[in-house]
Amino acid sequence: MAVTLVLGGSGASRIGIRSSALAELCACLHSVDELEHHPASRAWAEFFEAALQGGLAAESGAFAPLWGPFRARYLLPLTAHSRRELDEELRDVERLPLPEFLAMSAQALVGKTTQDPLHRLVDDAALRKRFMARFRLISTRHHQLAGRLFADAEQLRADLLGFLRAVADAAFTEEWRRLRPVVNVEVRHKVHTRNQVGHRVLADFPIATLREDPPRVVFDKLYPASASVDESPCLLVPSVHGNPHTVIKHYPGFPIVVQYPISEVRGAEISLEVMRKRLTVLNDPVRIKLCQDILRRAASTTDLALRLDMTAPQVSRHLRRLREAGLVHGHRDGAVVRYQLDVEAVRRLGLDFLQALRR
Repeated sequence: MAVTLVLGGSGASRIGIRSSALAELCACLHSVDELEHHPASRAWAEFFEAALQGGLAAESGAFAPLWGPFRARYLLPLTAHSRRELDEELRDVERLPLPEFLAMSAQALVGKTTQDPLHRLVDDAALRKRFMARFRLISTRHHQLAGRLFADAEQLRADLLGFLRAVADAAFTEEWRRLRPVVNVEVRHKVHTRNQVGHRVLADFPIATLREDPPRVVFDKLYPASASVDESPCLLVPSVHGNPHTVIKHYPGFPIVVQYPISEVRGAEISLEVMRKRLTVLNDPVRIKLCQDILRRAASTTDLALRLDMTAPQVSRHLRRLREAGLVHGHRDGAVVRYQLDVEAVRRLGLDFLQALRR
């Protein structure tokens, strides 16, 4: 399955690149909720949990489905304007017509493309009832959040915006002050790339492929979707805490947004010795297979041993070599240690190699 952006006759003028404090805030919240997929965000998660009081922490869990894998569209930039501050982006959400706020929320909660007329959720009781039955099957917190949404969408929006502003005051403003220079370096780099290669900048990601006849960029994702850059401008938004995910969102009448991962240490140089060590470690078919297995999903030594038909000590020895080379992170989940590939470290060895691992 794939998400396809049809280019048509669009040129580089239809593709913008900018930072978004709101998008990064929600990537931060997502990384806390799914830390096993974001090992590089562990220090932030510890700071976040220490900074939040009990009430805010509980609200974070209640709202979490909105910034899950299928991010609510309004939690990414709603306009293509440059130099938007967090307060301005939150006011954009505040001004969003209620039917669209409700529909975008429901779209995120469903978690996949739906043919249902979401704009009718405001006044179609039968459609809301059908959606509630679907949410009950997904999870308790999806069902509870949907209940609040359908009971009083305006109040839910006010509560959500109040929560986001409180998190910004308690923790995110300090984190954004640290990350913004890193993100701005990436923005300048991507603008330069766009100016050099035009719409081909949209294919400058490991999961993207440029195809012709008709001209389009195909993103390897777990769900099907399609949008036209001729009809909606496209906005590229780099994210540190979004790493390793690429989020692609489109809603009619709003820009297509591609939030893509970058590393906080993107500009740091890798020594020749580190490069040599990493290439040497990867010169082993078993370690390549391990990297493929833990690219998208963290796994324990026992899980990997079962999947690869090896003993746990054999897997441990290979994982140790990968950890020593800085290619794999381990994090404790109760009594179990799970391992995940450091996508940025591999990306810096070569995009072609990372793309080959994803196949």
